[in-house]
Order: sequence, then C-alpha cells, then structure tokens
Amino acid sequence: ALDDETKAEIEDMICEHSLMYSRGSLGFLDYTDEEKAMFKPVLQRLVRTHPVHGRKSLSLSSHAGAIRDMSMPEARLLLRDLTEHATQGECVYVHKWTVHDL
Repeated sequence: ALDDETKAEIEDMICEHSLMYSRGSLGFLDYTDEEKAMFKPVLQRLVRTHPVHGRKSLSLSSHAGAIRDMSMPEARLLLRDLTEHATQGECVYVHKWTVHDL
C-alpha cells in the first residue's frame, strides 16, 4: 500500500533488529558485557518477498532500531513512519477465532 517512490527507496534496505534497542526504549539500559555479547543485533531485510505468491511485506518490529548505511535519526524516522503506515486499520488483519479454525 506504499507509494511507488517509497517502495523503490526501501526495497534493498537492511534493518538492525536488537533486543537491546527495544528494551532500551523502555528504560532498561544497564547490561553487562556478557549480556551485550549475547544479544548482538541481527540484520534483516526491511522488505521481504513471499516465496510462493511473490507478495511483498515489511519486516517491522519494536526491535528494529537502525538501517544499514543510514543515519540513526533518519532511520528511526523512516521506521516510525513505516510502522504508522503499516498499522493503519486497512493494513491490519484481525482474526476472530472460531471452533475448527486449525
């Protein structure tokens, strides 16, 4: 549902997902060197393509706090904007479970 310019801009971006970032946003900042080593950031593509039907989706989470080759402020603004876009009502699926759904 993004405009074509944004789709082209973000197509090859790589995000840094970090438990330290998401917990730090909540005020948890005191980690030992061992904990820091254990929770090193993980790189993930921002845009993923489904292998069967080819549809693209954004890989966003509270752990995404940086984008490779982008300044921190610019990356965080972009991630915030994409998250706001992705969580609009028309972009969100809500399942109402019923008996025998699985």
